[in-house]
Amino acid sequence: MRLSDFDYELPSDLIAQQPLAERDASRMLVVDRATQTWTDGHFRDFASYPQPNDVVVVNNSRVIPARLKGKREETGGQVEIFLVRELEPKVWEALVRPGGRLKRGAKVSFNKSSFIAEIMDEPGAELRQVRFYCEASFEELLREVGSTPLPPYIKRISDEDRERYQTVYSKHRGAIAAPTAGLHFTPAVLAEIETRAALAEVTLHVGYGTFEPVRVDDVDQHSVSAERFEISESAAAKINDARQRRGRIIVVGTTTMRALESSATDEGVIIAGRGEAKLTIKPGYRFRAADALLTNFHLPQSSLLILVSAFAGRELVLRAYHHAVKDRYRFYSYGDCMLIL
Repeated sequence: MRLSDFDYELPSDLIAQQPLAERDASRMLVVDRATQTWTDGHFRDFASYPQPNDVVVVNNSRVIPARLKGKREETGGQVEIFLVRELEPKVWEALVRPGGRLKRGAKVSFNKSSFIAEIMDEPGAELRQVRFYCEASFEELLREVGSTPLPPYIKRISDEDRERYQTVYSKHRGAIAAPTAGLHFTPAVLAEIETRAALAEVTLHVGYGTFEPVRVDDVDQHSVSAERFEISESAAAKINDARQRRGRIIVVGTTTMRALESSATDEGVIIAGRGEAKLTIKPGYRFRAADALLTNFHLPQSSLLILVSAFAGRELVLRAYHHAVKDRYRFYSYGDCMLIL
């Protein structure tokens, strides 16, 4: 398949620039794979879909303030460092702008005199290696200096995003983007789900792989970068129990999907533990764990749209997207969602 097979037209005014006042007020397009049809609904109805013996699985990763703005010590020029992946304590892979001008050994200072970043490699690679020097706690300085790494299509700056761009069940710090399908949930929705079905939490720290552009025209040649995940013994037990009881595994978000499919055996048994999600899910992939998927609307020609198309079928997904555009759904991170059954 070609990358152009996963394209669609989206008016820019449908890209949600801010969250709704109430998390669970989003619209929800419910897509039925069996009948190849869809219905328009609302996320507040989501809790009515899980049935006894089902399990709803969410990603409890928490977004870190990964965007840092500082000044080059030699010239005073502005530098942005976007943290991508921790290699070791205080050493990160990062997107650096302007990366081509910063040679090995260049230093960047922030508004804390004792907080300095040093570029550890020469220009060339998209991701640079950066070492941080600080006397105080790196995590505390990151909270003071860093900002919420909103996607570039959201044109706003607001302190509200520090919590609004987190799920209400976020726990484990390490993501550089929110698992956005989870942004719709409220404590009340979660409580209602638990009166009907089981709820399990896994952790996948959303990394560069989730939003890295697809740079090849032949989709089969694309590979998504690895992301760290962890599935506890208790979460694996809940998921495997649902499978044994012939219940459904209802996956919240493509990142949760990637964690589960990376840990599943050929028989669909989830293996607890830590690992790296290295899967690149494309049409033709045989899903071993997931039975249903809640997901937001994704960018054209993105690896996430390709994953959703693998789960529901490219033609059905694109027809549903065209309907969502025509019916003026809100798109992307702060937008509406789609439940695929």
